[in-house]
Amino acid sequence: MKRSMKRRLVAIFASMLLITISVICLANIVLLPSFYQSNKVSQMQGVYSRIINICHDIDWKSVDETKKDEVYDKLDALTSNTNVSIYIVQIRAYPGSGDIAELEYVYPGDTERLQQVTKTQLSKYVKSIYFGESLGDNCQMMNETPNYAMYKVYDDRVDSSFIELTGKMPDDYWVYLRCNYQSIQESASVTNQFMTYVGIVVVIAGIFIMFFVSNQYTKPILKLAAHAQDMQRLNFSTRYTDNRDDEIGVLGNSMNALSDKLEETISELKTANNELQLDLQRRSEQEQMRQEFLANVSHELKTPIALIQGYAEGLQENINDDSESREFYCEVIVDEADKMNKMVKKLLNLNQLEFGNGQVHLEHFDLNSVIQSVVNSSEILFRQKEVTLSYQPSDTPLMVWADEYMIEEVVSNYVSNALNHVKNEKKIEIKTVQNGDHICTSVFNTGDSIPEEDLDKIWTKFYKVDKARTREYGGNGIGLSIVKAVMDAHNQKFGVRNYDNGVEFWFELDRKSVD
Repeated sequence: MKRSMKRRLVAIFASMLLITISVICLANIVLLPSFYQSNKVSQMQGVYSRIINICHDIDWKSVDETKKDEVYDKLDALTSNTNVSIYIVQIRAYPGSGDIAELEYVYPGDTERLQQVTKTQLSKYVKSIYFGESLGDNCQMMNETPNYAMYKVYDDRVDSSFIELTGKMPDDYWVYLRCNYQSIQESASVTNQFMTYVGIVVVIAGIFIMFFVSNQYTKPILKLAAHAQDMQRLNFSTRYTDNRDDEIGVLGNSMNALSDKLEETISELKTANNELQLDLQRRSEQEQMRQEFLANVSHELKTPIALIQGYAEGLQENINDDSESREFYCEVIVDEADKMNKMVKKLLNLNQLEFGNGQVHLEHFDLNSVIQSVVNSSEILFRQKEVTLSYQPSDTPLMVWADEYMIEEVVSNYVSNALNHVKNEKKIEIKTVQNGDHICTSVFNTGDSIPEEDLDKIWTKFYKVDKARTREYGGNGIGLSIVKAVMDAHNQKFGVRNYDNGVEFWFELDRKSVD
């Protein structure tokens, strides 16, 4: 990724640490000395007040040693706790000069050298207080009250700065406090150096911590991104499974709900689209069937109508005066009208079966009697065509469940189709075979086989394998379509088989009633 959130989080965190450490160091350099100085001033003022409280009723000349030790212990404790040097001295000055004539240390006892340094420094303050003399460039007044004055002093002798307080006490006693000011600059420098080292360690540690912390947020976000990509590819099987109670968990649950809703909606859309395509396909097929039906019906009716019209016009115009010719004309008209009537009836019957208007009335009947009835009605045709029929009815009744009228129509169409196509030995064989819960009925005729490419087409309305031969016997290609419609309505199997010497048509019926 060009802009990784993890890298951005780490960079922001590291930048914040660096900025924080830099601000702290800058504050140490710029603000800490002033703050420290103000704090020291307040501290030394407090020390001065406490010394006055400790020594306010002490007469240093007449105090006994026990009391003096007690006061010294308190002053020692104050020195240790505040890190401020405390000097209590008695000063006697030369009249009119301001010079110190005599300096006596009350607290603490000190060496002559320390006394001289203290005497020199105090002389400056005494002259400044009494005569207003300048303290010099190394000494700056910081605060002054009627009882004490505070100075910021640079001591050339030790090359260091100090904060000093000089205050009056009763009976010409003075208190002198001194605190090293140079240490604050060193402290600031040391603090900055320390903060730099600590900052480097903190930044490095923070980067590793932020990598770990950012992973807790970027990993689930990447999972959500992968989940979204799966949804984009219409793969709704993936789920966000992390159990989180934060905003990312809420987003993951929302995406899961969205995935389920999208899957459901797309499934409904696909189903609706599939149904629409099937409906369009059915409409297209129905339109094509309607056009083919009209064309075929027109073709089938054209010949008999033309014959009826021609012979009727002949009778009208008395082309032949003899009664025998008129009788022939009338027979042709009646025969063609009968053919048209039968075809129309078959078409109406087929239309009812195909569109579900023809109700199947299941009844329990003997299949032998139906087959025998068809054979008896066709006996004259067998004799006219010199066909040898082979049919041996079963000794026991063949009870089946079906619509007796429709099954009779199937057997009649099979027998009629066999009579129309029988050739060679002119044999027709009708058989019934029990096969478990079904009875298979077959009608075989000797003659030419049906081409393999036409086996699936012979069940289509008006389809004729040999059009010249169908014209000879007046076939219209509807009979086998009625067989298909009847067997589909019964939800039973049917078909045709080719043999070397002929063709066999068959169908099955249930022996048991439907549960």
